[in-house]
Amino acid sequence: MLSLTAEAAVQVRRMMSEQNLDPASHGLRVAVTPSGCSGMSYNLDFESSAREGDQVFELQGLKVYLDSSSAPFLEGTEIDWNGGLLGAGFRFNNPRAQRTCGCGESFSV
Repeated sequence: MLSLTAEAAVQVRRMMSEQNLDPASHGLRVAVTPSGCSGMSYNLDFESSAREGDQVFELQGLKVYLDSSSAPFLEGTEIDWNGGLLGAGFRFNNPRAQRTCGCGESFSV
């Protein structure tokens, strides 16, 4: 359903460490919200527990929370990390996205 590259997992762990969060008690929430110039935006955040209706699974040794309304939009998506000097950050390789904005922050299906 959703995948996380090794490079992205390293960055998630680094960010958790910077916020003094233990990967044993916290996970990564991946969500889609209506916004952005193409209609929907990706959101990443840290969570300590699942919400009602969440799918919870493990990717690259990290707990991942995915809500039921975001799941259909993220089917087959790979979350990667681009560590370049310009535009470093997480990248969503989403086969369902039919259109993305120029900055890569939003998409439509």
